[in-house]
Amino acid sequence: MIEIKNLHKSFGSNKVLQGVNLDIHPGETLVIIGRSGCGKSVLLKHIVGLLNPDEGYVKLKDKIISELPQKELYEIRKNFGFLFQGAALFDSMTVEENVSLPLVESKNAFSKNEIKKIVIEKLELVGLKDALDVKPAELSGGMKKRVGLARALVTNPEYILYDEPTTGLDPIMSDSIDSLIKELSEKIKVTTVVVTHDMYSVKNVAAKVAMMHEGKIHFYGTPDEMLSSKDAVIVDFIKRTGA
Repeated sequence: MIEIKNLHKSFGSNKVLQGVNLDIHPGETLVIIGRSGCGKSVLLKHIVGLLNPDEGYVKLKDKIISELPQKELYEIRKNFGFLFQGAALFDSMTVEENVSLPLVESKNAFSKNEIKKIVIEKLELVGLKDALDVKPAELSGGMKKRVGLARALVTNPEYILYDEPTTGLDPIMSDSIDSLIKELSEKIKVTTVVVTHDMYSVKNVAAKVAMMHEGKIHFYGTPDEMLSSKDAVIVDFIKRTGA
């Protein structure tokens, strides 16, 4: 379980996180939602130790992330796959080279044949097994997201974190990515955390949803509970998103 307790983070005078409390349970698919700039991505970066809190902590496997020495932090990050907002692919590399990068850079002694086999397996999971030699510039936005997801899966992580996975995609492609996220979470039984401001993703993906507002968790529950809530903040958010 990922345990987040009383998490605070400010950037100068901008108080972004103001006491976040949240437990992320093994095997669940949690969507963290809220308006742009409410601190969702900042929270995600605390979970993997890219940012350290001003107060509070994130705990994984009885270890407080921000207190770990660099070597232990590197080891615990191997439990995570991270799909960045823009997929973060290297334009000069082929799809195969992009997806294989975490294995090539790991200290595990994989042979070239083993790496290729794993890459093909992960690309097949995301529906791109024939794209090995393609460059990112030749891919659509949705395909780039799929390649980024294959790279996130290549080390067989226990947790997959998605940062705004449908941003910049048209509704049809967004639905396709949502379906893929849900399918993978069910197929490989990985703990899934999706950060988004898209209520449609909540409906399509979430088992549980946490809504951030004013630097805290304003709501935690099922999508149905959120959609039926009479809370003014939630009602206004749903209205603004057009969901």
